[in-house]
Amino acid sequence: IGVPVPRGYRRKRRRRRSSRETSDVDRISPAAERLRYILNEDDDMPTPTLFTEMDTLQREGDELEWKESARWVKFEEKVEEGGERWSKPHVSTLSLHSLFELRTCLQTGTVLLDLDGYSLPQIVGEDRQIEEGMISPELREKISFVLLRKHRHQTKKPIHRSLADIGKSNSASEFPPQMKCSPLLFFGHQLKNKFMKKIPRDAEASNVLVGEVDFLNKPFVAFVRLAQATTLGGLTEVPVPTRFLFILLGPQGKAKSYNEIGRAIATLMVDDLFSDVAYKARDREDLIAGIDEFLDEVIVLPPGEWDPKIRIEPPKKVLSADKRKSVFSLNELGQVNGTAGGGGGGLANDEEMPEQHDFCGGLYLDMKRKLPWLPSDIYEGFHIQSISAVLFIYLGCITNAITFGGLLGDATDNYQGVMESFLGTALAGSVFCLFSGQPLIILSSTGPILIFEKLLYEFSKNNGIDYMELRLWIGIHSCLQCLILVATDASYIIKYMTRFTEEGFSSLISFIFISDAIKKMVGSFKYYPINTDFKPDYITTYKCECLAPDPSESMSQGGAGGLSSRVSVPALDWSQLGKKECLKYGGSLVGKSCKYVPDLALMSFILFFGTYSMTVTLKKFKFSRYFPTKLRKLISDFSIFMSIMTFVGLDMLMGLKTPKLIVPTEFKPTRPDRGWLVMPFGKNPWWIYLASFVPALLVTILIFMDQQISAVIVNRKENKLKKGCGYHLDLFWVGVLMAACSFMGLPWYVAATVISIAHMDSLKMESESSAPGEQPQFLGVREQRITGILVFVLTGVSIFLAPILKFIPMPVLYGVFLYMGVASLSGIQFWDRIKLYLMPSKHQPDFSYLRHVPLRKVHLFTLVQITCLAVLWILKSTFLAIIFPVMILGLMVVRKMLDMIFSQHDLAWLDDLLPEKEKKKKDDDKKKKKVKEKEKKRSKGDDSEEEVRDGLLLPPAGGLET
Repeated sequence: IGVPVPRGYRRKRRRRRSSRETSDVDRISPAAERLRYILNEDDDMPTPTLFTEMDTLQREGDELEWKESARWVKFEEKVEEGGERWSKPHVSTLSLHSLFELRTCLQTGTVLLDLDGYSLPQIVGEDRQIEEGMISPELREKISFVLLRKHRHQTKKPIHRSLADIGKSNSASEFPPQMKCSPLLFFGHQLKNKFMKKIPRDAEASNVLVGEVDFLNKPFVAFVRLAQATTLGGLTEVPVPTRFLFILLGPQGKAKSYNEIGRAIATLMVDDLFSDVAYKARDREDLIAGIDEFLDEVIVLPPGEWDPKIRIEPPKKVLSADKRKSVFSLNELGQVNGTAGGGGGGLANDEEMPEQHDFCGGLYLDMKRKLPWLPSDIYEGFHIQSISAVLFIYLGCITNAITFGGLLGDATDNYQGVMESFLGTALAGSVFCLFSGQPLIILSSTGPILIFEKLLYEFSKNNGIDYMELRLWIGIHSCLQCLILVATDASYIIKYMTRFTEEGFSSLISFIFISDAIKKMVGSFKYYPINTDFKPDYITTYKCECLAPDPSESMSQGGAGGLSSRVSVPALDWSQLGKKECLKYGGSLVGKSCKYVPDLALMSFILFFGTYSMTVTLKKFKFSRYFPTKLRKLISDFSIFMSIMTFVGLDMLMGLKTPKLIVPTEFKPTRPDRGWLVMPFGKNPWWIYLASFVPALLVTILIFMDQQISAVIVNRKENKLKKGCGYHLDLFWVGVLMAACSFMGLPWYVAATVISIAHMDSLKMESESSAPGEQPQFLGVREQRITGILVFVLTGVSIFLAPILKFIPMPVLYGVFLYMGVASLSGIQFWDRIKLYLMPSKHQPDFSYLRHVPLRKVHLFTLVQITCLAVLWILKSTFLAIIFPVMILGLMVVRKMLDMIFSQHDLAWLDDLLPEKEKKKKDDDKKKKKVKEKEKKRSKGDDSEEEVRDGLLLPPAGGLET
């Protein structure tokens, strides 16, 4: 096909291939073969985003002018009939005939690549077309005259504007074309265009000019690529430098055909693949090859079975351009069958978890990896999004601290209580967020730790052992054991924690949060029962009277109290006394309505469910159609805070005595006979100091598994964390804090899965500059240390905030707990697979794993997970909860056994494959070999992965993902 192919490239193609490789090569068209060579030149240079504007030639009176009719950033926007508004962004639908006509236009028309031009008159006056015989000299002046007519952009606004538009300044597109002004003034108006926010900063423009004239007998077509992008005055609606020009002028009578050809080239220019071709094309044939490849990807819909007038909504998820371009890569891209849909787990990469284990090697690598990020960990926290995250997580932490502290006080006879819980949370959390490897993790106490503390206290009490001293030595031994695990790189075991283990653990913790929130609400109905005995028809019989005490009983009491009663009784009108005064003076209440209380349980339920539902609604508000984007995002970020404030205000307005948050007001230990420091010697026999090693081993397993699984979930690859993880460093500080808390008699702390996920979700970042109609892209998480530190500092000073916090009803905080539990279930594949049991096959979502794994095997895999979850739940609910961490290890054993039931192909789609040392070494050797080949001969290689074919006679990037 006329492409200069290096000698080594030909030799590579002659090597013997497997049947699969041969079939892949045979599927590559000549156009794709040509593009492979083009697109791999200067591969490291990213192609700018193209803003494409199409102007059509129209006659206003006796004057000709160019009027903007459509624009593209990614999706098409048309000027609606009447010219008063832009259409909603939609996927461009093209006629097949227009694409073939466009191909013919590029074959026969003028193609000028890398033209030096700094103004539109200079570009129009290019003599190359005359030299090549494309146009005659007499026609050039007429064409130049038409092309240099003024451009009128979309200007008119409807008289009635929406509330979302009120207050916005006029954009440059509203600049009256009739006004005569200098180019500098016009450029100033362009800069005010609000549409610029939708266009990336490095974008360039592509201008399409189409129209019919009366002096041509055949169409005049020109495709121009400038050597340097240049701002051509008012040619473009926004101040973006123009790189490409496509001009189509033809005889009268075919305006509709010209318009469709213009739409076709405009759609091609915003296609990720063709735009690369347009930038790197060396001649006309390269552009035609790009159109041929575009045609190869198009799917035709029969006109009788689809209405072409329908505007297709932009998809929520667009097919990645990299997948389309990968077929043209000259490097081998073969993948293990199924890895594309596998997983997601949060397994660390080989750099973070190397196979060679040196003494403290993992800890050293973690510190080396995290130190350069320390400055950014501080300054990146100063963002308005951090405020909403702090308020949300703070309320979750103090609620958890109060709940856990109360339960711990009951279990340990107040040796540890709410005050110790507050102080421990503040101390451990602040230190961890300041020095740990993953500051997004939030430390908290867990249920298994509570059960261990309860059993330990009962054992100490029954055997005459000092509980606090025994607990101190267990903490010291557990700290040493954690340090040994850090030194020996034991965290390497997380490589065997696949999606199966993660989902089982995180689902259990989420269900615990949900069930605890519901249990607490159901409990309020017992304390404040609804008055079901009230009969409206008998309202006349309901009364409550205060009766004076019997004088004989008062005299028999004797003493000062009796004298007081005798003196005060005659002076009181008992029938007029209130409830408090009646009881104060010794009276008694008699009547059916004396025990009446307001329906506090019902009010509590309204606060509970209202907080949850309002939070969910406002969290999704950023996807709403109402209000500007910034306001929607602000409402979404502060959804939890707004919900809490709303229902706290409602509670204050109603004035009912709903249960409120109770915070300690004095800084002193809960139990008066203990201090803030625990002495290690003097109260227990010497052998206790050694024997405590055994229960400490159980605590260490609990701490290790709880911490590392939570860390794996936070560090999942789909969360797009850029600063790396720090499993060894995290475990080091958890161990050190165990010893510190033991010396101070404070609770032990470990990573809280649900609160950590909520913390991370509240800090998610999305792209600000997105094409009209395109969903904001998830960019990652705002990784910093400020939010965590502020949360725990606020927790520590909460004892001074008691006058404010006492107005927060507990049901509101239970609603926050319910939201955290439900929100942490979103995105868990296990939960999606459970819902498949209730759906007929035809209504099941199009999950990728359902395409590759039989449904019966999907159900079997889910059933195994449900069974494991049920066993864990039963164990958690009994005294056997102390062996809970061992059962988490049991999940990893069950996952290993699944290799005997399911094929590796099925597990690759439903879970993650377990690492195998021999296989890993082979893969590493292959990778090294590929890198060497790439460095040696970058133009070699022809293997490619099967390309996804999509489209609807519309740009594949507009994408309906297949």
